[in-house]
Amino acid sequence: MSDFDVQTPTAFDPFADANAENSDAGSKDYVHIRVQQRNGRKSLTTVQGLKKEFSYNKILKDLKKEFCCNGTVVQDPELGQVIQLQGDQRKNVSAFLVQAGIVKKEHIKIHGF
Repeated sequence: MSDFDVQTPTAFDPFADANAENSDAGSKDYVHIRVQQRNGRKSLTTVQGLKKEFSYNKILKDLKKEFCCNGTVVQDPELGQVIQLQGDQRKNVSAFLVQAGIVKKEHIKIHGF
């Protein structure tokens, strides 16, 4: 074997999984729970991707009562209806949605810092 018979590795795309995942993320399969920083220590939790057949106002009412926080339902032109809650409620909201049987645990994506 000579020195020129060395095989070079094929091109590796580190973003191949991310690109495939982003193409799937555009579908309505997942419920996205995000946190947004407001000012200082204040934050806002948003829930998007719930099915249209659910009553967003009833879910919001139960969430507000369960976690003692305020919230609202906002109509977004791209995302549809989005539930907004005061504070960082990501873990609480995901546990509530699974316990209530609204969403399965594997269909929830939690984003944020």
